[in-house]
Amino acid sequence: MNPIRSLLGSRPAVLALGFALGAAGLGLAHTTEKSRASNPPATLKLADPGEAPSKSSYAPLIKEVLPSVVNISSSKVVHNRMSSEEGMPMDPFFRQFFGQEGNDGAGRFNMPRDSREKALGSGVIVSPEGYILTNNHVVDGASDVRVTLSDKREFQAHIIGADPKTDVAVLKIDAKNLAPITIGDSSKVQVGDVALAIGDPFGVGQTVTKGIISATGRGGLGIEDYEDFLQTDAPINPGNSGGALINDRGELVGLNTAIISHGSGGSQGIGFAVPANLARQVMDQVLKNGHVTRAYLGIYPQDVTPAMAKAFGEKQSEGIVVGDVSPNSPAKEAGIQTGDIILEVNGKPVTDSNQLRMSISMMQPGSELKLKTLRNGTERDATVKLAEMPAESAKADSNDEQGGSKALEGVEVAGLNPHTARELGIPESTKGVVVTDIDPASKMADSGLQKGDVIQQVNHQPVATVSEFQRAISKAGSDPLLLVNREGRTLFIAA
Repeated sequence: MNPIRSLLGSRPAVLALGFALGAAGLGLAHTTEKSRASNPPATLKLADPGEAPSKSSYAPLIKEVLPSVVNISSSKVVHNRMSSEEGMPMDPFFRQFFGQEGNDGAGRFNMPRDSREKALGSGVIVSPEGYILTNNHVVDGASDVRVTLSDKREFQAHIIGADPKTDVAVLKIDAKNLAPITIGDSSKVQVGDVALAIGDPFGVGQTVTKGIISATGRGGLGIEDYEDFLQTDAPINPGNSGGALINDRGELVGLNTAIISHGSGGSQGIGFAVPANLARQVMDQVLKNGHVTRAYLGIYPQDVTPAMAKAFGEKQSEGIVVGDVSPNSPAKEAGIQTGDIILEVNGKPVTDSNQLRMSISMMQPGSELKLKTLRNGTERDATVKLAEMPAESAKADSNDEQGGSKALEGVEVAGLNPHTARELGIPESTKGVVVTDIDPASKMADSGLQKGDVIQQVNHQPVATVSEFQRAISKAGSDPLLLVNREGRTLFIAA
């Protein structure tokens, strides 16, 4: 028997079933009409139309804040290479165009294959000029960033600057009639305060979740280099990154940043936000200097545990123990030694190594710290003049919208310190920035610039720090002239 026919049955049977159902339906309709006739109408107690929808609603402040929270979509091109074994074999005729660079040595050839990665996140409008705070990981490496407002207007955004170490980025849009949020004082946030998280999770649209502040000053999580998170149980999900964490007055107290999900990818009630005070400090420095400058003490601080206190002959676990002192650092010059216990900083007791690291990092180079330390049971006072945090690396920004020089694309530089100067065979007093990496295919490499060269001038403008170098190249034009120190001898290099 045909299996389809056996399931459907014969046509007459189907027709008969249809008539039976139809008859049953008529009977049901008749019964319903009869029931309606015998039942009196229901008398309902309705709410007063003029009454507020809820006595304890957050709707009024949410209505005020929502226009300040935006959706951010970013994209970047990722360069991959595809082996000829992954797809169709490469015709020998085409191999000549890839040369030996594309040959992996085993007769296989790699073909360039670009892909575009997209990311969704959130942001907060913080000024009528169009400045927006968000997370660095939302826009990191992006070549295209678009912002969609709550009224559905869409704008191209410019990345003004970012600080990967705190995961904060500053964007700007050219728009009118914006609704900047009120920024609160996150230092006054307490455990138990109401917390409302606003963002665009999973790209579904603006969403508000409610919880409380679960903890403050969270650090040591390994999420960012500098951590001082507000912890909340208000649900935070993918796409909430960079969105607003507000208090019950509608003030911004944090930027939603990360969650602990135990592999589920969703909220487990443990979310973290960058405090608004920290985000504002980063924004102030980005707008003023183009980057974040951090102070540097030069120690490795550790919390004093009960076992450590006993080993040091102390009765209580107080202060911060110095685990290491960096050579040529401000701490070294001030006489701080490994094993010292820092009891006070500027007259205030310290007990948390992460908080000490955070507070120093956000100070300005040149600031003075008064330390009270304990060494072998004897208290000592020391005054330390903080230096600038040694720069790890900086790329020459060639973004046309920021006025960068295309000639310096592919050049990476770092701050020059006496130790590096000695390694390069030049006087320790030399001022400039050292080339840490250079793309062999770049214009400056073709002009003769090399890794290890110290750039001292850009278009006759002296540069002593990475920030001065970045400002100089932003005005350099398409054909910059560099004064370079190479192994103690200076020479000019023109693009």
